[in-house]
Amino acid sequence: MKLGKVEFCHFLQILALFLCLSGMNQAELSRSRSKPYFQSGRTRTKRSWVWNQFFVLEEYMGTDPLYVGKLHSDVDKGDGSIKYILSGEGASSIFIIDENTGDIHATKRLDREEQAYYTLRAQALDRLTNKPVEPESEFVIKIQDINDNEPKFLDGPYTAGVPEMSPVGTSVVQVTATDADDPTYGNSARVVYSILQGQPYFSVEPKTGVIKTALPNMDREAKDQYLLVIQAKDMVGQNGGLSGTTSVTVTLTDVNDNPPRFPRRSYQYNVPESLPVSSVVARIKAADADVGPNAEMEYKIVDGDGLGVFKISVDKDTQEGIITIQKELDFEAKTSYTLRIEAANMHVDPRFLSLGPFSDMTTVKIIVEDVDEPPVFTSRLYSMVVSEAAKVGTIIGTVAAHDPDASNSPVRYSIDRNTDLERYFNIDANSGVITTAKSLDRETNAVHNITVLAMESQNPAQIGRGYVAITILDINDNAPEFAMEYEATVCENAQPGQVIQKISAIDKDDPPNGHQFYFSLTAEAANNHNFTLQDNKDNTATVLTRRNGFRRQEQSVFYLPIFIVDSGSPSLSSTNTLTIRVCDCDADGIAQTCNAEAYILPAGLSTGALIAILACVLTLLVLVLLIVTMRRRKKEPLIFDEERDIRENIVRYDDEGGGEEDTEAFDMAALRNLNIIRDTKTRRDVTPEIQFLSRPTFKSIPDNVIFREFIWERLKEADVDPCAPPYDSLQTYAFEGNGSVAESLSSLDSISSNSDQNYDYLSDWGPRFKRLADMYGTGPECLYS
Repeated sequence: MKLGKVEFCHFLQILALFLCLSGMNQAELSRSRSKPYFQSGRTRTKRSWVWNQFFVLEEYMGTDPLYVGKLHSDVDKGDGSIKYILSGEGASSIFIIDENTGDIHATKRLDREEQAYYTLRAQALDRLTNKPVEPESEFVIKIQDINDNEPKFLDGPYTAGVPEMSPVGTSVVQVTATDADDPTYGNSARVVYSILQGQPYFSVEPKTGVIKTALPNMDREAKDQYLLVIQAKDMVGQNGGLSGTTSVTVTLTDVNDNPPRFPRRSYQYNVPESLPVSSVVARIKAADADVGPNAEMEYKIVDGDGLGVFKISVDKDTQEGIITIQKELDFEAKTSYTLRIEAANMHVDPRFLSLGPFSDMTTVKIIVEDVDEPPVFTSRLYSMVVSEAAKVGTIIGTVAAHDPDASNSPVRYSIDRNTDLERYFNIDANSGVITTAKSLDRETNAVHNITVLAMESQNPAQIGRGYVAITILDINDNAPEFAMEYEATVCENAQPGQVIQKISAIDKDDPPNGHQFYFSLTAEAANNHNFTLQDNKDNTATVLTRRNGFRRQEQSVFYLPIFIVDSGSPSLSSTNTLTIRVCDCDADGIAQTCNAEAYILPAGLSTGALIAILACVLTLLVLVLLIVTMRRRKKEPLIFDEERDIRENIVRYDDEGGGEEDTEAFDMAALRNLNIIRDTKTRRDVTPEIQFLSRPTFKSIPDNVIFREFIWERLKEADVDPCAPPYDSLQTYAFEGNGSVAESLSSLDSISSNSDQNYDYLSDWGPRFKRLADMYGTGPECLYS
């Protein structure tokens, strides 16, 4: 660690003090005042070590080893017979000893902050025998501190908060600096604090490092944050001391020291009278310089003529007062409203009540604007009644509507046909009189709910709606009938007077006093000998037997006509037929079999015969299904291997023919004798001069015809081949056609040939044949002319 000028001067002062005391810091081995004595042929000499602690300054910067101290024994006569050795911490590596003189030196720079002392052991030995002349002794070398470490703020930089408007001396935060120097020696580790930046707002305690406010009434709204620089200096702040700094950010926290204030004393807003209920009329806000809970406020209407028409609430996010409508507005009734609104803080700090009331008042005037409103009916719902016997054109009732505007425009009426699809009713467009347009039936629809439209004559777009409920009054126009389809049964062993069925009736009409039905048998059935009817006088009747001995073989079903009359005015009646079946019953009277065919069955086929017939029919059906299945299977291709589906696949056979002599694999004659003389068809890529070739040629067949005929012949052979596979397969044939009409273009025999063949036509075949034309042409540029 390097030292500055001031530190170096301080080091020289300490060094001078050390040199003055160097005589006292030496450890000497002194001679005992007791003299040697002889006993039993042995000489015993008493020796002793006298020690003092060694001190050495840290951070020695010199080039020579630093002298620490001297060891000396009273046995040492100075003749070199005694040598000194050193062991322990740092022996040989840091501390060395002159074995002749006992002088100890430090060879390295020492740092007390790394190690404050070293414990070593010293011993004096006889140089010749290397045996100790004195017992080994332990001593300590202490590192003497110098001021070589500046104070450090280990927890910095700091952040802190203090409420605004705090009194002088309010504690903000405490800062702490540490100094690595020795606190027990000198003032190297004694730290004092001072403030370098932040006056005059804050101060710091020199000894404790506590930061406090230094000015009263610091206002957060004026300035909410301060940056302080705190210094810690050792040597009790004296000159030459080392120092360190840290920063402290102090934030003023808010207190409720600002009352709310409206920016304006009065506000005015215009709203249309058609604005719906709960709509927002206006938003007003009182300004408050505070933040958070200290800026929360509530609004209320304290006076005015709109207390029941408007209300005000607070927006929690923006702290605005929201004025909304509570009742419908009507320009014709009232054109303006005046409201006195108060805004007050919700959380008031009593310390600042002297600043004034923490509330404010303002006036809000709301002007209602006139709008063209639709006609309004005198009643929201009209209730009317009409008899279902009413004739077409009967007046049912009247609706009325008027224009609420000052113009009082005439109104025309109509029925919303979406509510009267069958057009049962009409309305007079001018008077609003509702009449019947069709015959009504209460049983079809007892109540008709229709909507009547009223529109202004001058502005048809303004339409009002009224609702009319028309109830249809009942008349006795429906005869009574059975309440349900009855299935009555009578046992063959029934006794006379036995109840076989209880019946009731219904009527679609709805008389005011309820239904009353009367039951009886018709005149033609009144004297029958089988059944009788008893009216129970409670809208029910009971059917009873008149005799016994019912037999299904004689008659299995009886039809009993019953006459039912209602109590309407005039009364209506109907005849309903009750079907009664004769059944075989058990001992408890429960029907078992009611079919008369059960007695006819023995005369016909037996149950066993029916089962046999059914079995034969099922057998025939199974045979038909098997035949159909077999026919379908025959149409399907044969599959030799279920796991290998070879349909629509290429089958490859690795068979090799025997060459031209192998006539078994292919019919060579069929492949060679395909030269059929046909009409000549000139190729597109050959000029007409080809016809004048001197070599004998055959008339060629078009390529597609040759290959088509070849494939057709092979196909016919495959169809009649019994060894061919019974599925689609790929047949491969080696046929290349009949050759080119130009025959071979090879020059192997053309050069040596004496043929007078003319090859000048090659020049007309284009640039691809230019090389051949140059070789075989007869022109002057020909290579072999």
